[in-house]
Amino acid sequence: MNIYFSGIGGVGIGPLAEIAHDAGYDVIGSDMEETLITAELTKIGIKVNIGQDGTFLQACHDESPIDWFVYTAALPETHPELVLARQLGIKTAKRDELLSYIIADKNLKLIAIAGTHGKTTTTGMMVWVMQQLGIPVSYSIGTTISFGPSGKFDPNSQYFVYECDEFDRNFLNFKPFLSIITSVDYDHPDTYPTEQDYLDAFYQFESQSQSIIAWPDQHGELLVRLPDDIRVFDITETNNDLKLAGDHNRRNATLVQKALLRLGIRAGTNDIMSKFPGVNRRFEKLTNNLYSDYGHHPVEIAATLQMARELSSHIVMVYQPHQNIRQHEIRDQYTNQFELAEEVYWLPTYLSREDPNLPVLTPEELIQNTTNLAHIHPAQMDDDLWNTIQAARKQNKLVLCMGAGSIDGWLRDKIKNNPN
Repeated sequence: MNIYFSGIGGVGIGPLAEIAHDAGYDVIGSDMEETLITAELTKIGIKVNIGQDGTFLQACHDESPIDWFVYTAALPETHPELVLARQLGIKTAKRDELLSYIIADKNLKLIAIAGTHGKTTTTGMMVWVMQQLGIPVSYSIGTTISFGPSGKFDPNSQYFVYECDEFDRNFLNFKPFLSIITSVDYDHPDTYPTEQDYLDAFYQFESQSQSIIAWPDQHGELLVRLPDDIRVFDITETNNDLKLAGDHNRRNATLVQKALLRLGIRAGTNDIMSKFPGVNRRFEKLTNNLYSDYGHHPVEIAATLQMARELSSHIVMVYQPHQNIRQHEIRDQYTNQFELAEEVYWLPTYLSREDPNLPVLTPEELIQNTTNLAHIHPAQMDDDLWNTIQAARKQNKLVLCMGAGSIDGWLRDKIKNNPN
C-alpha cells in the first residue's frame, strides 16, 4: 500500500509515517518546512518534500498510484495537496483512521493513554518501562524522545501504546484493549463548544474501551455511568516510593504501574520508573537553570510549578498562552496557579486555528484575576526578555518557560547563539 502524508513533519503525522514505514507500507510525504521529525524520517529512507503546492504529490501519483492521502487536522479544505488528492480520487483520511487500520491489520492490542493533561509523559513512561523490561512494543508519542523514535512498529509486539488525543475527536476512532485516563478538565473549545460536549466525548471513548485505569477523583461521574461489562480499575493512592519530581509525574507513573499489573507485568518497575528520562518539551532542561515545557492550561501550570519548586526555591516563569479561542474559555481560571513563581513574564497569546470574530485578549486582560498580580508582568519575546532570563539564571534561579507555540523555538535559537 502506498501512503502519502501531508504535514509529515508534525508531531502527530510524523510518528505515524514512521510506524507505517516500519510496518511495511510504502511511505512518502511533504511539509512546508524542515523539522526534527522530517530529519528523523529522512534518515530512515522516507522521501520528504519541502513544499506543498501539489507538484510533488502529482509526480508521486504518476510514478506509483497513491492509495491513501493522510493529512493533519490543521490542513485547510483549500490546501493544494488535499484538493488535488480528491481530484485524483485518492482515499483521504486523517491520521487516526489510518492508525486504527494498521492496529487492526497487524492484530495488535491497543493501550490508549488519554486525558487533558499528562498524555505525552505517561505514554513515554509506558514505552520506557516496557523497553527496559525487554518487552517488544509498538507505539506512537506526540513528541521526540531520547530513548527511541517518535513512532515505532515492532513486528514482535503484542501491544500498541498510543497517545490518544481528544482534539478533533481523534480518540473516538479507537476501541482500546486498555485505556489509561490521566485527567479530565475542559479543553479544546474549538472542537467542543461546551464542557458537557467534552465530557460526553470522554464517556463515549471510555465506553469503547474493554478496560479502564483512572483516578476517580478526576472524573468519577464518567466512570459511574459506564456499562457494567467494562472493567474499571480505579486508583486512590499515589505511589510515593517513586523517585520522580512532581506530584503529577508520580500520579502518572502510578497509573502506568497499575496498567502494567493489569497486563501481568510486575518486575522491578519502581526502580525502572524512577530512572525515566522524560520526554522533550515536558519540563525539558535546555541548559543550566532553563527549562521548557509544553503546558498551556491553568492545571498544567500549577502542576509544573509545583515540580519546579521541588528543584528550586526561586522560580522565574515565562508564559505564552496558546490560542485566543481557548483563552476566552479559560480566562477566569487564571487565579492562584502562579503563586509558586517569584516573577512571571506573560507573553501575548500564540494564535492558531482562531475565530476571526473573537477579539484577541491582551496579557493585561488575562492576568487581572491572578492572585499575585504585582509579580506578573506583560512582556514581549525580545532581547529585553532574554536579558531578564539570563540575569535570573546567573542568580541561580530556575527559569521555567511554558507554552505550546513559538516560545520553545525562540529559546533554542537564543541558546544556540548564546551558549553561555
